Amino acid sequence: MELRNIAIIAHVDHGKTTLVDSLLKQSETFREKGLEGETIMDSNPLERERGITILSKNAAVIYGGVKINIVDTPGHADFGGEVERIMNLVDGCLLLVDAKEGPMPQTRFVLKKALEAGHRIILVINKIDKPDARPDWVLNQTFDLFVALGASDEQTDFPVIYASAKQAKAGWEPNLGVMTDIKPLFQTIIEEIPAPSADPNGSLQVSVANVSYDNYKGKMGIGRVRRGVFKPGNVAWINRDGKVAPAKVTSVMIFDGMGRIEVTEAPAGEIVAFAGIEGVNIGETLADPANPEALPVLKIEEPTVKMTFAVNTSPLGGQEGQYTTSRNIKDRLDRELQNDVALRVETDSQTEGFIVSGRGELHLAILIEKMRREGYELQVSRPQVIYKTINGEKQEPFEEVSIEVPENMAGTVIEKLGKRKGELKDMKADNGVSFMEFVIPTRGLIGYRNEFMMDTRGQGILNTLFIGYRPYCGDLGNIGHGSLIAHESGESNSYGMKMAQERGQLFINPGIMIYEGQVIGQNAKPEDLVVNLCKEKRLSNMRSKGDGVALALDVPRIMGLEDALEYIGDDELVEVTPKNIRIRKTLLKDYERRRAAGQG
Repeated sequence: MELRNIAIIAHVDHGKTTLVDSLLKQSETFREKGLEGETIMDSNPLERERGITILSKNAAVIYGGVKINIVDTPGHADFGGEVERIMNLVDGCLLLVDAKEGPMPQTRFVLKKALEAGHRIILVINKIDKPDARPDWVLNQTFDLFVALGASDEQTDFPVIYASAKQAKAGWEPNLGVMTDIKPLFQTIIEEIPAPSADPNGSLQVSVANVSYDNYKGKMGIGRVRRGVFKPGNVAWINRDGKVAPAKVTSVMIFDGMGRIEVTEAPAGEIVAFAGIEGVNIGETLADPANPEALPVLKIEEPTVKMTFAVNTSPLGGQEGQYTTSRNIKDRLDRELQNDVALRVETDSQTEGFIVSGRGELHLAILIEKMRREGYELQVSRPQVIYKTINGEKQEPFEEVSIEVPENMAGTVIEKLGKRKGELKDMKADNGVSFMEFVIPTRGLIGYRNEFMMDTRGQGILNTLFIGYRPYCGDLGNIGHGSLIAHESGESNSYGMKMAQERGQLFINPGIMIYEGQVIGQNAKPEDLVVNLCKEKRLSNMRSKGDGVALALDVPRIMGLEDALEYIGDDELVEVTPKNIRIRKTLLKDYERRRAAGQG
């Protein structure tokens, strides 16, 4: 059977996973299976909640007698480690672009990876059913992007398909009225994407691009048969350092629909999953024992942001989690390292915690969220950028920021980013909306997204893209905040909260257990303030005029995990448990904080 291997790449929320749904449902594979639901590929509960793809997924469909292996990739640059690996599995890509928004920063990131791999690209202009769709403008913008990224003449001569993934329709013209189904896309894939060029008669070479875990078969590798025929049995296993060891593959599987089927052999060019090698890792090679040749090792971009993960030491620590010790946290991080090549973990000798480095705040926040859902309890520090010394000069990571805001709010955004060393590169206005592009050090962005959403009243769109290391640009000055800190441990009550809310915005409701040193709100002024939320109203036997009147409390700002990570300062920590997210001062006692600040 003929083969095609394709990846679907796009900016986050441009409809990749929905398009895969349509391809699955209209293929011959699913004709009988009556597939239900939407975003079938987003199997992870975190992905469904957030509406984003975090882990790349494999599926396979048959159309017109041709088997098409489809890999759905993440759109966030924070999960770029996934995208870079997937380019080694495929021979071509579907580039999805929104028919209104056009190419976005992450489109540039994923497209750059595909072009570097030399892949054939099919442009799919999606969401043409939007009332303000502008497919011709999007096509021109995408062509300019191909040229800007240095695409070859052959790559810039890309086929174009117009689609509405939601309605499962596609066509060669931007006219939704004449479209009936998704078949034009299938036909274009078969015609334009080359079949894998692999030598079936050569000695065996299988790349390992991903790993997963199966409850019955244990650790599994996912890769591509580069050469030869892959069968269960003895192989040479070559690790990232080039060390060769004998190993035995117990099972070889290929993808069929959303599942896998076991086979006796897989031909050259096929995407496979295999079991039997417990220690297998991403970037390694399986080869013929008689002639073990290693494939080039995958180079993954370095992490740019780090955080410290440590045991929860708060007065409420150890009460809500199942796994609370340092050994539990270490084992879980070691397990994550096997699946995530863009992650780094070191032991921190000062705090007895672990310094975890990743590709961005979201990358690390997703890891913390996964851990708390699995029953882990820990405390984490503020995200910090990773500096490097290049040619004797201190350098830091920089990001390109694209912002879309109502015109009347543009001034506030420019002022705030200017204070954070942001440099305005481009600005244009269209129909009352301002489009701006900045270059800013990554540390200037840490803690800004929340502020941005408040400044733009939720109407702003902010996208970022890591562009590399540049010379250190100096101190950012005072861009911090003031916190309201609990004076004593106990239960928060309405009377104490009524007094405290006059000082700023609270993060908690009444009737909640709090402890001394816990951050319970944001001060309206830029300095910290200790407040007493457990203070009770003095009772007397005299009746006064105001008795019986209900206290009017403002609605608190409940902090989720990402909100808390954005908010905290250098002297604060986020306490993460399966039931609660709390913010606390590193030093809980007021006199300890004063001593550390040199105030006596």
